[in-house]
Amino acid sequence: MAAPLTGIVAPGHRKVIWWTLVRSLISVTALVVVYYLLPLEQTATGATLVQLLIGLILVGVFGVWQIRMIVRASYPALRAVETLATAVPLYLLLFAAGYYLLAQTQPASFTQSLTRTDTLYFTVTVFATVGFGDIAPVSQVARVVTTAQMVANLLVIGLLLRAVLGAVQVGRSRRDTAGRPGDGPGPAGGG
Repeated sequence: MAAPLTGIVAPGHRKVIWWTLVRSLISVTALVVVYYLLPLEQTATGATLVQLLIGLILVGVFGVWQIRMIVRASYPALRAVETLATAVPLYLLLFAAGYYLLAQTQPASFTQSLTRTDTLYFTVTVFATVGFGDIAPVSQVARVVTTAQMVANLLVIGLLLRAVLGAVQVGRSRRDTAGRPGDGPGPAGGG
């Protein structure tokens, strides 16, 4: 399977890249499995919105911690891939869980009855700004939460990506000034 990377990435880096991809896939898979297994049978209340806010703050704290880890990493770009592979799905799954609880508590909040898969699908379509229109928020609460997600999406895309890319640059600079070999040229970045 390493053949596509031949000539682009040094042989010693291929293993590191593949392990990064495997860990990222495991992370995303674990988060999705936890989402489907979580007992989300409670009713959505004001406390649910507070829990969603706390979850988003924790995602932010996780992001800050990961930024520090990217700067210190031997391969900052690969660490950034792992960070994004965890932070973005976690962020999306928090909103999906919130939408699921809202749909269970107030079924008229959306244009149709929603399953966990439906709420995950809705969350991703809002994040991707696709908005097919098959599921739409109808109640005021659902519209407020969806609007909050849209605004937060802009922050996640803008601030998180900028912070991660900045951390990669700082990490590479730190590593290079410490006398370690650079990531080298090439599309894969090697680090």
